[in-house]
Amino acid sequence: MTVSEVRVMLVDDHEVVRQGLVAMLEATEDLTVVAEAGTVADAILRARSYKPDVVVMDVRLPDGTGVEACRAIRSERPESRVLILTSFDDDRALFEAIMAGAAGYLLKQIRGTELVDGIRRVAGGESLLDPAVTAKVLERVRDGAPVGDPGLARLTPTERRILDGIATGATNREIGETLGLAEKTIKNYVSTILSKLHVARRAEAAAYLVEHRDRP
Repeated sequence: MTVSEVRVMLVDDHEVVRQGLVAMLEATEDLTVVAEAGTVADAILRARSYKPDVVVMDVRLPDGTGVEACRAIRSERPESRVLILTSFDDDRALFEAIMAGAAGYLLKQIRGTELVDGIRRVAGGESLLDPAVTAKVLERVRDGAPVGDPGLARLTPTERRILDGIATGATNREIGETLGLAEKTIKNYVSTILSKLHVARRAEAAAYLVEHRDRP
């Protein structure tokens, strides 16, 4: 897919917000708004009909959450990329969105040019997370360790240390240097960790750690 082919669906329960986004995106040459929705139910139906490349999704909707819509849309059409756009810097919503398969999370306070760039980037396969919100998630990871979760219980002590490193944003090389292991060895460990936690990406593994750390 090239940037000239990016088909966008907007999901927000405020019509005025959607109109503003449509006007902004239609002013570009490479982004086309193919559908709009104001509820979770409509978002799922319209995504099914219009097959957007990128869905720009609000978190709070009248009949549910953007996270629920994201999970349903990604389940039916994994190639649709979901970019969460919200007024709320909610770290819980962030890692729930990651677990639901969202490709990015941005706050509505950003400039229009940053949103356009974000849509292009997630359409191109990148993950995009707002640094201010991501920092809160990482801080929660550093504040404590998860306990009692069956998925985490399947990990060996070394795998747990590697997962901690993943959650703090460390690269395989950095984790390897800390543990005295080769970068290739860490890569193999990461694959095993993802398999044990039944997730596909490092970001999902980090979110899994945060989500389950407080459970008894």
